[in-house]
Amino acid sequence: MAAPIVTKIEVTEFSYEVQDITPHEKTRIPVYQKGKVHNAVGRVLQIFTDSGVTGEYMGGNASELAGVAQCANALLGRNALAREAFYNDAKQALKQQARMGMSQVDIALWDLAGKFHEAPIYQLLGEYRTKLPAYASTMVGDDQPDGLSSPEAYADFAEQCLDMGYPAYKIHWWRESSLRRRIKLLEEVAKRVGGKMDLMLDPASSLLTWGDALQVGKACDEYGYYWLEDPYRDGGVSAFGHKKLRELIKTPLLQTEHIRGLEQHVDFVIAGGTDFLRIDPDYDGGITGVMKIAHAAEGFGLDAEPHSPGPSRRHVMAAVRNCNYYEMGLIHPRVKRSAPPVFLDYEDEIDTIDSEGCVEPPTGHGLGVTLDWEFIKANKLGSKIYE
Repeated sequence: MAAPIVTKIEVTEFSYEVQDITPHEKTRIPVYQKGKVHNAVGRVLQIFTDSGVTGEYMGGNASELAGVAQCANALLGRNALAREAFYNDAKQALKQQARMGMSQVDIALWDLAGKFHEAPIYQLLGEYRTKLPAYASTMVGDDQPDGLSSPEAYADFAEQCLDMGYPAYKIHWWRESSLRRRIKLLEEVAKRVGGKMDLMLDPASSLLTWGDALQVGKACDEYGYYWLEDPYRDGGVSAFGHKKLRELIKTPLLQTEHIRGLEQHVDFVIAGGTDFLRIDPDYDGGITGVMKIAHAAEGFGLDAEPHSPGPSRRHVMAAVRNCNYYEMGLIHPRVKRSAPPVFLDYEDEIDTIDSEGCVEPPTGHGLGVTLDWEFIKANKLGSKIYE
Protein backbone atom coordinates (compact mmCIF):
# COMPACT_ATOMS: atom_id res chain seq x y z
CA MET A 1 0.00 0.00 0.00
CA ALA A 2 1.36 3.39 -0.97
CA ALA A 3 2.22 5.81 1.82
CA PRO A 4 -0.34 8.62 2.34
CA ILE A 5 0.91 12.03 1.20
CA VAL A 6 -0.14 15.18 3.08
CA THR A 7 -2.25 17.46 0.87
CA LYS A 8 -3.82 19.95 3.29
CA ILE A 9 -3.78 21.04 6.92
CA GLU A 10 -6.73 22.84 8.52
CA VAL A 11 -7.19 24.40 11.96
CA THR A 12 -10.79 25.09 13.02
CA GLU A 13 -11.77 27.25 16.00
CA PHE A 14 -15.13 26.87 17.75
CA SER A 15 -16.81 28.33 20.80
CA TYR A 16 -18.35 26.53 23.77
CA GLU A 17 -19.68 27.45 27.19
CA VAL A 18 -18.58 26.20 30.61
CA GLN A 19 -21.08 26.56 33.43
CA ASP A 20 -20.12 27.87 36.89
CA ILE A 21 -16.62 28.92 35.83
CA THR A 22 -15.04 32.36 35.51
CA PRO A 23 -11.45 33.51 34.83
CA HIS A 24 -9.65 34.81 37.94
CA GLU A 25 -9.41 38.59 37.67
CA LYS A 26 -5.60 38.58 37.98
CA THR A 27 -4.32 35.22 36.79
CA ARG A 28 -7.13 34.53 34.25
CA ILE A 29 -7.05 30.89 35.39
CA PRO A 30 -10.58 29.40 35.42
CA VAL A 31 -12.04 29.16 38.93
CA TYR A 32 -15.42 28.12 40.30
CA GLN A 33 -18.14 30.73 40.67
CA LYS A 34 -21.73 29.59 40.85
CA GLY A 35 -23.97 30.94 38.11
CA LYS A 36 -21.18 32.28 35.90
CA VAL A 37 -20.75 31.17 32.31
CA HIS A 38 -17.30 31.11 30.73
CA ASN A 39 -17.17 31.49 26.94
CA ALA A 40 -14.22 29.39 25.82
CA VAL A 41 -12.57 28.56 22.50
CA GLY A 42 -11.63 25.08 21.31
CA ARG A 43 -9.50 24.09 18.33
CA VAL A 44 -9.28 21.07 16.03
CA LEU A 45 -6.33 20.31 13.78
CA GLN A 46 -6.86 18.11 10.71
CA ILE A 47 -4.25 16.63 8.37
CA PHE A 48 -5.63 15.48 5.01
CA THR A 49 -3.91 13.03 2.66
CA ASP A 50 -4.27 11.77 -0.89
CA SER A 51 -5.29 8.35 0.45
CA GLY A 52 -8.45 9.74 2.05
CA VAL A 53 -7.20 9.08 5.59
CA THR A 54 -7.39 12.16 7.83
CA GLY A 55 -5.62 12.73 11.13
CA GLU A 56 -7.38 14.82 13.78
CA TYR A 57 -6.49 16.34 17.12
CA MET A 58 -8.66 18.47 19.39
CA GLY A 59 -6.39 20.58 21.59
CA GLY A 60 -3.74 23.25 21.73
CA ASN A 61 -4.03 26.98 22.37
CA ALA A 62 -3.88 29.93 19.99
CA SER A 63 -0.12 30.45 20.42
CA GLU A 64 0.67 26.81 19.77
CA LEU A 65 -1.52 26.50 16.71
CA ALA A 66 -0.14 29.72 15.26
CA GLY A 67 3.01 27.67 14.72
CA VAL A 68 1.20 25.28 12.39
CA ALA A 69 1.85 27.65 9.48
CA GLN A 70 5.57 26.98 9.74
CA CYS A 71 5.00 23.29 10.41
CA ALA A 72 3.04 23.09 7.18
CA ASN A 73 6.16 23.93 5.19
CA ALA A 74 7.85 20.87 6.69
CA LEU A 75 4.89 18.57 6.04
CA LEU A 76 2.89 19.37 2.90
CA GLY A 77 3.64 16.98 0.06
CA ARG A 78 5.46 14.55 2.35
CA ASN A 79 4.79 11.05 3.63
CA ALA A 80 2.35 11.38 6.55
CA LEU A 81 3.86 8.27 8.19
CA ALA A 82 7.35 9.79 8.39
CA ARG A 83 6.78 11.20 11.87
CA GLU A 84 10.42 10.97 12.98
CA ALA A 85 11.53 13.00 9.97
CA PHE A 86 8.87 15.62 10.66
CA TYR A 87 9.80 15.75 14.36
CA ASN A 88 13.43 16.52 13.58
CA ASP A 89 12.71 18.98 10.78
CA ALA A 90 10.09 20.86 12.81
CA LYS A 91 12.32 20.95 15.90
CA GLN A 92 14.96 22.71 13.80
CA ALA A 93 12.57 25.03 11.97
CA LEU A 94 10.78 26.15 15.15
CA LYS A 95 13.78 26.51 17.45
CA GLN A 96 13.20 30.27 17.78
CA GLN A 97 9.44 29.85 18.35
CA ALA A 98 9.72 27.46 21.32
CA ARG A 99 8.79 24.66 18.87
CA MET A 100 5.14 25.66 19.13
CA GLY A 101 2.76 23.86 16.81
CA MET A 102 4.83 20.75 16.15
CA SER A 103 3.31 18.91 19.12
CA GLN A 104 -0.27 19.20 17.89
CA VAL A 105 0.74 18.24 14.34
CA ASP A 106 2.61 15.19 15.63
CA ILE A 107 -0.42 13.99 17.61
CA ALA A 108 -2.62 14.33 14.52
CA LEU A 109 -0.02 12.38 12.53
CA TRP A 110 -0.19 9.56 15.09
CA ASP A 111 -4.00 9.58 14.79
CA LEU A 112 -3.61 9.35 11.03
CA ALA A 113 -1.12 6.49 11.34
CA GLY A 114 -3.46 4.53 13.59
CA LYS A 115 -6.30 4.96 11.13
CA PHE A 116 -4.05 4.00 8.22
CA HIS A 117 -2.84 0.83 9.99
CA GLU A 118 -6.26 0.19 11.56
CA ALA A 119 -4.96 0.05 15.13
CA PRO A 120 -5.08 2.19 18.29
CA ILE A 121 -2.00 4.32 18.93
CA TYR A 122 -1.00 2.49 22.11
CA GLN A 123 -0.66 -0.75 20.13
CA LEU A 124 1.53 0.99 17.54
CA LEU A 125 3.69 2.29 20.40
CA GLY A 126 3.84 -1.11 22.07
CA GLU A 127 1.11 -2.01 24.54
CA TYR A 128 2.14 -2.42 28.17
CA ARG A 129 -1.25 -2.17 29.98
CA THR A 130 -4.79 -0.95 29.52
CA LYS A 131 -5.77 -0.22 33.15
CA LEU A 132 -4.49 3.25 34.04
CA PRO A 133 -4.73 4.36 37.70
CA ALA A 134 -6.02 7.93 37.94
CA TYR A 135 -5.61 10.68 40.50
CA ALA A 136 -8.20 13.36 41.22
CA SER A 137 -6.61 16.68 40.33
CA THR A 138 -8.49 19.66 41.76
CA MET A 139 -9.22 22.99 40.22
CA VAL A 140 -7.46 26.00 41.73
CA GLY A 141 -9.00 27.10 45.02
CA ASP A 142 -11.73 29.74 45.06
CA ASP A 143 -13.54 32.01 47.53
CA GLN A 144 -17.05 30.64 47.06
CA PRO A 145 -18.93 29.44 50.19
CA ASP A 146 -19.77 26.11 48.52
CA GLY A 147 -16.46 25.77 46.69
CA LEU A 148 -12.85 24.91 47.47
CA SER A 149 -12.55 27.88 49.79
CA SER A 150 -11.15 26.29 52.96
CA PRO A 151 -8.89 23.46 54.10
CA GLU A 152 -12.01 21.62 55.28
CA ALA A 153 -13.63 21.92 51.84
CA TYR A 154 -10.58 20.39 50.17
CA ALA A 155 -10.61 17.57 52.73
CA ASP A 156 -14.34 16.97 52.15
CA PHE A 157 -13.67 16.72 48.42
CA ALA A 158 -10.77 14.33 49.03
CA GLU A 159 -13.10 12.05 50.99
CA GLN A 160 -15.63 12.23 48.16
CA CYS A 161 -12.95 11.21 45.64
CA LEU A 162 -11.77 8.40 47.92
CA ASP A 163 -15.34 7.08 48.16
CA MET A 164 -15.57 7.15 44.35
CA GLY A 165 -12.51 4.91 44.10
CA TYR A 166 -9.69 7.35 43.36
CA PRO A 167 -6.38 6.03 44.73
CA ALA A 168 -4.74 9.48 44.79
CA TYR A 169 -5.60 13.17 45.16
CA LYS A 170 -3.70 16.26 43.98
CA ILE A 171 -4.21 19.73 45.41
CA HIS A 172 -4.10 22.90 43.34
CA TRP A 173 -4.52 25.49 46.07
CA TRP A 174 -5.38 29.19 46.08
CA ARG A 175 -3.15 31.38 43.93
CA GLU A 176 -3.18 34.05 46.64
CA SER A 177 -3.22 33.02 50.31
CA SER A 178 -1.12 32.99 53.46
CA LEU A 179 1.52 30.33 53.97
CA ARG A 180 -0.09 29.33 57.26
CA ARG A 181 -3.46 28.70 55.58
CA ARG A 182 -1.85 26.70 52.82
CA ILE A 183 0.05 24.49 55.26
CA LYS A 184 -3.16 24.02 57.23
CA LEU A 185 -4.72 22.71 54.02
CA LEU A 186 -1.98 20.09 53.67
CA GLU A 187 -2.51 19.02 57.26
CA GLU A 188 -6.31 18.83 57.04
CA VAL A 189 -6.35 16.72 53.87
CA ALA A 190 -3.68 14.37 55.27
CA LYS A 191 -5.61 14.03 58.53
CA ARG A 192 -8.72 12.91 56.65
CA VAL A 193 -7.36 10.66 53.89
CA GLY A 194 -3.64 10.23 54.57
CA GLY A 195 -2.67 6.58 54.40
CA LYS A 196 -5.78 5.88 52.31
CA MET A 197 -4.77 7.83 49.18
CA ASP A 198 -1.51 9.04 47.71
CA LEU A 199 -1.46 12.82 48.16
CA MET A 200 0.21 15.27 45.78
CA LEU A 201 0.62 19.04 45.91
CA ASP A 202 0.95 21.34 42.89
CA PRO A 203 1.27 25.00 43.90
CA ALA A 204 1.64 25.81 40.18
CA SER A 205 4.63 28.07 40.94
CA SER A 206 2.50 30.27 43.21
CA LEU A 207 4.83 30.46 46.24
CA LEU A 208 6.75 33.73 46.17
CA THR A 209 10.14 32.56 47.42
CA TRP A 210 12.42 29.54 47.67
CA GLY A 211 12.14 29.88 51.44
CA ASP A 212 8.37 29.46 51.27
CA ALA A 213 8.90 26.40 49.08
CA LEU A 214 11.22 24.95 51.70
CA GLN A 215 8.63 25.39 54.45
CA VAL A 216 5.95 23.80 52.29
CA GLY A 217 8.31 20.96 51.41
CA LYS A 218 8.93 20.25 55.09
CA ALA A 219 5.16 20.22 55.66
CA CYS A 220 4.82 17.71 52.82
CA ASP A 221 7.46 15.60 54.58
CA GLU A 222 5.54 15.75 57.86
CA TYR A 223 2.23 14.75 56.30
CA GLY A 224 3.57 12.11 53.92
CA TYR A 225 2.92 13.62 50.47
CA TYR A 226 3.74 11.54 47.41
CA TRP A 227 5.21 14.41 45.42
CA LEU A 228 5.63 18.21 45.39
CA GLU A 229 5.29 19.86 42.00
CA ASP A 230 6.38 23.29 40.70
CA PRO A 231 6.34 25.02 44.08
CA TYR A 232 7.68 28.55 43.59
CA ARG A 233 8.04 31.56 41.31
CA ASP A 234 11.09 30.40 39.40
CA GLY A 235 8.39 29.05 37.10
CA GLY A 236 9.53 25.46 37.50
CA VAL A 237 12.71 25.87 35.44
CA SER A 238 15.59 26.30 37.89
CA ALA A 239 17.41 22.99 38.12
CA PHE A 240 19.81 24.45 40.71
CA GLY A 241 17.03 25.84 42.92
CA HIS A 242 15.17 22.52 42.94
CA LYS A 243 18.38 20.57 43.52
CA LYS A 244 18.93 22.64 46.68
CA LEU A 245 15.32 21.99 47.70
CA ARG A 246 15.77 18.24 47.18
CA GLU A 247 18.78 18.30 49.49
CA LEU A 248 16.69 19.65 52.38
CA ILE A 249 13.37 17.80 52.08
CA LYS A 250 12.36 14.16 51.74
CA THR A 251 9.24 14.55 49.57
CA PRO A 252 10.06 13.76 45.92
CA LEU A 253 9.85 16.63 43.45
CA LEU A 254 7.99 16.44 40.16
CA GLN A 255 9.38 19.01 37.70
CA THR A 256 9.83 19.67 33.95
CA GLU A 257 6.28 20.73 33.03
CA HIS A 258 7.63 24.16 32.07
CA ILE A 259 10.63 23.16 30.02
CA ARG A 260 10.31 21.74 26.54
CA GLY A 261 11.50 18.59 24.86
CA LEU A 262 13.89 15.68 25.32
CA GLU A 263 17.17 17.51 25.72
CA GLN A 264 16.02 19.94 28.42
CA HIS A 265 14.39 17.13 30.39
CA VAL A 266 17.60 15.10 30.32
CA ASP A 267 19.66 18.14 31.33
CA PHE A 268 17.30 18.79 34.26
CA VAL A 269 17.72 15.22 35.51
CA ILE A 270 21.51 15.30 35.21
CA ALA A 271 21.55 18.62 37.09
CA GLY A 272 19.68 16.94 39.96
CA GLY A 273 16.59 19.14 39.72
CA THR A 274 13.84 16.53 39.93
CA ASP A 275 12.78 13.03 40.99
CA PHE A 276 9.76 12.48 38.73
CA LEU A 277 9.66 13.92 35.20
CA ARG A 278 6.56 15.59 33.82
CA ILE A 279 5.66 14.83 30.18
CA ASP A 280 2.97 16.44 28.02
CA PRO A 281 2.23 15.64 24.36
CA ASP A 282 1.06 19.23 23.80
CA TYR A 283 4.31 20.71 25.10
CA ASP A 284 7.08 18.22 24.40
CA GLY A 285 6.91 17.45 20.70
CA GLY A 286 3.76 15.39 20.58
CA ILE A 287 3.56 11.66 21.20
CA THR A 288 6.90 11.21 19.44
CA GLY A 289 8.54 13.62 21.86
CA VAL A 290 7.07 12.31 25.10
CA MET A 291 7.93 8.72 24.25
CA LYS A 292 11.55 9.80 23.84
CA ILE A 293 11.44 11.47 27.28
CA ALA A 294 9.71 8.50 28.93
CA HIS A 295 12.36 6.13 27.58
CA ALA A 296 15.16 8.49 28.64
CA ALA A 297 13.64 8.59 32.14
CA GLU A 298 13.55 4.79 32.15
CA GLY A 299 17.26 4.79 31.38
CA PHE A 300 17.85 6.92 34.49
CA GLY A 301 15.63 4.62 36.54
CA LEU A 302 13.03 7.36 37.01
CA ASP A 303 9.31 7.72 36.31
CA ALA A 304 7.63 10.00 33.77
CA GLU A 305 4.14 11.30 34.66
CA PRO A 306 1.67 12.55 31.99
CA HIS A 307 0.30 16.05 32.48
CA SER A 308 -3.47 16.69 32.17
CA PRO A 309 -6.07 14.29 30.75
CA GLY A 310 -6.88 13.37 27.17
CA PRO A 311 -6.82 10.52 24.65
CA SER A 312 -3.19 11.14 23.66
CA ARG A 313 -2.12 10.88 27.32
CA ARG A 314 -3.98 7.59 27.77
CA HIS A 315 -2.28 6.07 24.72
CA VAL A 316 1.15 7.16 25.96
CA MET A 317 0.56 5.85 29.48
CA ALA A 318 -0.70 2.52 28.11
CA ALA A 319 2.66 2.07 26.37
CA VAL A 320 4.94 3.23 29.22
CA ARG A 321 5.97 1.09 32.19
CA ASN A 322 7.66 3.78 34.28
CA CYS A 323 4.54 5.84 34.98
CA ASN A 324 2.26 5.81 38.01
CA TYR A 325 -0.86 7.93 37.53
CA TYR A 326 -3.22 9.47 34.99
CA GLU A 327 -4.26 13.03 35.83
CA MET A 328 -8.05 13.38 35.94
CA GLY A 329 -8.64 17.09 36.07
CA LEU A 330 -9.20 19.69 36.65
CA ILE A 331 -12.18 18.69 38.78
CA HIS A 332 -14.32 20.43 41.38
CA PRO A 333 -17.18 19.25 43.62
CA ARG A 334 -19.56 21.79 42.04
CA VAL A 335 -18.49 21.79 38.38
CA LYS A 336 -20.13 19.13 36.22
CA ARG A 337 -18.06 19.62 33.05
CA SER A 338 -15.13 21.82 32.11
CA ALA A 339 -13.92 20.23 28.85
CA PRO A 340 -15.33 21.05 25.39
CA PRO A 341 -18.37 18.84 24.66
CA VAL A 342 -17.00 17.63 21.34
CA PHE A 343 -16.43 13.90 21.78
CA LEU A 344 -19.25 11.51 20.97
CA ASP A 345 -17.65 8.51 22.68
CA TYR A 346 -15.08 9.78 25.18
CA GLU A 347 -14.85 11.94 28.29
CA ASP A 348 -12.58 12.93 31.16
CA GLU A 349 -14.80 13.95 34.05
CA ILE A 350 -14.87 13.22 37.76
CA ASP A 351 -17.03 10.10 37.36
CA THR A 352 -15.14 8.63 34.37
CA ILE A 353 -13.09 6.19 36.48
CA ASP A 354 -14.10 2.59 37.09
CA SER A 355 -14.59 0.96 40.51
CA GLU A 356 -10.81 0.51 40.88
CA GLY A 357 -10.06 4.15 40.14
CA CYS A 358 -8.76 3.45 36.64
CA VAL A 359 -9.40 4.60 33.08
CA GLU A 360 -8.55 2.83 29.82
CA PRO A 361 -7.15 3.99 26.48
CA PRO A 362 -9.65 4.23 23.61
CA THR A 363 -9.55 1.09 21.49
CA GLY A 364 -10.60 2.60 18.16
CA HIS A 365 -8.16 3.30 15.36
CA GLY A 366 -5.71 6.15 15.96
CA LEU A 367 -6.66 8.23 18.97
CA GLY A 368 -9.85 6.18 18.98
CA VAL A 369 -12.26 9.06 19.54
CA THR A 370 -15.07 10.47 17.39
CA LEU A 371 -15.45 14.24 17.16
CA ASP A 372 -18.91 15.81 17.08
CA TRP A 373 -18.53 17.75 13.85
CA GLU A 374 -22.13 18.92 13.96
CA PHE A 375 -21.41 20.75 17.22
CA ILE A 376 -18.07 22.07 15.93
CA LYS A 377 -19.57 23.40 12.70
CA ALA A 378 -22.57 24.90 14.49
CA ASN A 379 -20.21 26.81 16.81
CA LYS A 380 -17.43 27.50 14.31
CA LEU A 381 -15.56 30.78 14.69
CA GLY A 382 -13.28 30.37 11.70
CA SER A 383 -10.55 28.25 10.19
CA LYS A 384 -7.11 28.44 8.58
CA ILE A 385 -6.14 26.21 5.69
CA TYR A 386 -2.60 25.38 4.58
CA GLU A 387 -2.15 23.62 1.24
